[in-house]
Amino acid sequence: MATASTDTYTAKLTDGPLEGKTITTQFLDSGEPQPRLEIPADSGKRYLYARGSGLEFEAEGSERPTAVDYRYLEALFE
Repeated sequence: MATASTDTYTAKLTDGPLEGKTITTQFLDSGEPQPRLEIPADSGKRYLYARGSGLEFEAEGSERPTAVDYRYLEALFE
């Protein structure tokens, strides 16, 4: 049986223009989920999402979450 990588987790985008989408991202070197995500879009636009309070774990007692909720903050333009 294959095991999930402990270096990545699923970011669940809970609102904003990418509501309902998920992406795979990496934990910080400290082992914590990313506090913010910048997601590239068309024409140099990026969407900024901040970590929410929702966490999902594969099994009880797991040290790292397998999924983390992110809330939309704003669109950034170059």
